[in-house]
Amino acid sequence: MSTISGKNRSILAGLVADGPVTETPKPSPREPVGPDRLSTRLSGLARVTSGDIREKTLQLVDPARCRMWDRHNRRYELLSEASCEDLLESLRAQGEQEFPAIVRRIANDPDFDFEVICGARRHWSVSYLRRVEHRDIKFLIEERDLSDEAAFRLSDLENRSRKDISDYERALDYQQAVTTYYGGIARRMAERLEVREAWLSRFLDLAKLPDPVVQAFGDVRQLRENHTRVLKPLLYDPAHRDRVLTEAQRLVGVQTQRRALGQPALEAAKVIASLRAATQADTGFVPGRASSSVVSAPSGAPLFRIIPKAGNKAILELVLGSPATNADFQAAFERAIHELRPQE
Repeated sequence: MSTISGKNRSILAGLVADGPVTETPKPSPREPVGPDRLSTRLSGLARVTSGDIREKTLQLVDPARCRMWDRHNRRYELLSEASCEDLLESLRAQGEQEFPAIVRRIANDPDFDFEVICGARRHWSVSYLRRVEHRDIKFLIEERDLSDEAAFRLSDLENRSRKDISDYERALDYQQAVTTYYGGIARRMAERLEVREAWLSRFLDLAKLPDPVVQAFGDVRQLRENHTRVLKPLLYDPAHRDRVLTEAQRLVGVQTQRRALGQPALEAAKVIASLRAATQADTGFVPGRASSSVVSAPSGAPLFRIIPKAGNKAILELVLGSPATNADFQAAFERAIHELRPQE
């Protein structure tokens, strides 16, 4: 394990420090060297000792001696060359890591010296370059003494705006944290994270979604916290919940089939539209029935809703987000017309 010293260390430390970091400047020709200079240095040392200024020590270590914190909110196993492409290119070009990862020391573990609180992508990328490309590069870290709650807040602050962590993964992290650190009180957690309670509540609601609804999206990265504004009322209503879950199970099958065929997952908007349409469905299309009814494709996907009107008329509401094909729509429409107007 080696250390970084001098100007580079001070600059890097200043970028990540939560308190100011100072570096003693070199004397200029006009700068007096004497009692005044000595007094200034003694004053600076006193401020460091009192805690006004905290020195940060950066270290270069073998990434194999570092493990991920078990509460880290990034799924390390999902990292890849593609997801870390920008960081890999930067490391290749610079030959070194620009910003340190935040770690804390581990005791009583012969295999590891540190656990990574912030910097999973940096750890993965440096490890990849060492293992695959055999580059002589080490992992730049800043060691801190952090409680679990402080580590959670620091990790959340660094990763909150990152798009490569899904809202659903973050929601699960928040759900565990509110119980573990804040006694199950969302308001207290929101205050500590300095976020709006309504914003945090949407994430906590997202974590509570039934598994079939989550899986219906095919890729959890498509599931956003703002989707709870639509999904929560549908699931809260007992009259709608069973229909939503049934439709979600059907969509899980559709998504599984698409993956098997190498096709992308259905767009989130289409999934939402199908789940909403399921709450409007009756038992099926019944000719001559006064109430509205939903016509579905053979696969069960909702196609359109027929709403009878006065004067021997009807309104047709298409479910544009349905995963069914246009051919399904056309065939179902022809059947419906034949049943509605049997005289022809």
